[in-house]
Amino acid sequence: MHGKLLPLAGLYLVQGLPYGLQSGLLPVLLRARGLSLTRVGLAKVLYLPWLFKLVWAPLVDTRGSLRAWLMLSTAALGLVCGLLAASPPAEAGPAGLPVSVVGLLLLLNLGAAVQDVALDTLAVQLLEPAELGPGNTVQVVAYKLGAVLAGGGLLALVPTLSWPGLFLLLAATYWLAAALVWAAPALQQPPSSGPSEPALHSLCFPQQLLAMPGTLWTAGFVLTYKLGEQGASSLFPLLLLDHGISTPELGLWNGVGAVLCSIVGSSLGGALLARHRQPVPLLRSVLGFRLGGLACQTTLLFHLDTPGVRLGSSTVLRGAALLSLCVQHFLGGLVTTTTFTLMMHCSRLAPSALQATHYSLLATLELLGKLFLGTLAGALADSLGPHLCFALFLALSGMPILYLSLAPSTLA
Repeated sequence: MHGKLLPLAGLYLVQGLPYGLQSGLLPVLLRARGLSLTRVGLAKVLYLPWLFKLVWAPLVDTRGSLRAWLMLSTAALGLVCGLLAASPPAEAGPAGLPVSVVGLLLLLNLGAAVQDVALDTLAVQLLEPAELGPGNTVQVVAYKLGAVLAGGGLLALVPTLSWPGLFLLLAATYWLAAALVWAAPALQQPPSSGPSEPALHSLCFPQQLLAMPGTLWTAGFVLTYKLGEQGASSLFPLLLLDHGISTPELGLWNGVGAVLCSIVGSSLGGALLARHRQPVPLLRSVLGFRLGGLACQTTLLFHLDTPGVRLGSSTVLRGAALLSLCVQHFLGGLVTTTTFTLMMHCSRLAPSALQATHYSLLATLELLGKLFLGTLAGALADSLGPHLCFALFLALSGMPILYLSLAPSTLA
């Protein structure tokens, strides 16, 4: 099993680099430059290529080898990082970044999204049913570790390492990962052949994919399970910045500490699943804990807005605020690993030659749900105020708990 998991871990790690760059580094830098919460939230439009994974998923299913897709997409990511190193953002555009940098970041996400389709195909077809728990732990943990390195790590290096130096370092990392794809024996094994190409195309319509066992329910769950959590996690760090926490300290806690807690939560989820815990019963428990944690964070936010309350450098309130970041990321990691295992269980019910397209559909819906509230959270806060926003996030976090009662027998 280790021969499969190690190369998967390396590739998922480099796949997390663009996410960390854009979720951990850019929002803090843009907010520190004085941009409104609405404009900071709109930076998530850079993730748009991930929503079109279904366009190229059938191509990965039917054209070429997984090794070729992985190697070319990973090498292309290194090339884009090289171009970014040659394009330092001297003059900002209307979104806070030059148009050329925005275009290159979109290309970076496009390459990472293509790599993700090929890598998910490999994971679904390579892992045995008993290996799904450890496999999804590796997927989530390695991805988040990459996000930590590119988010909090780069934020810490910004004062000492130039923009070209940062992206040349990322380019070298991608090219090493492309060499891993070429050399790893497990990745050179072709997937088992499926139905003929005409049969594939006759099945690849979304409505037919949704008709496969358990898919419609799973699609509804992954579209909604992160709504409240994502809105709160996007907004709460920026509100702490407004209340006086410094950018380096926030980068340390939100970009490194909180994500490390998320990795611990993901690892715990994999350990529980490896002990033959079923995803749906486990989700019932952890979603309840997540709702309780968000209720505590909301109460804390209400208290911070009380006249005369300040986040001093050594107050208990400051420690509670930073601790709440870590606790919510820990619970979020536990929920994410369990949900991704549920998605793979569902995709294994589809024909083997369609599993990449099927899993890409679920992953696209999962990302769409996260981006929806993550992008709109700033605008909601600017228009409704943080208090109403977090009340809405609480209500949205309670919905998936009720939805689990409708889980089909094929998944429960």
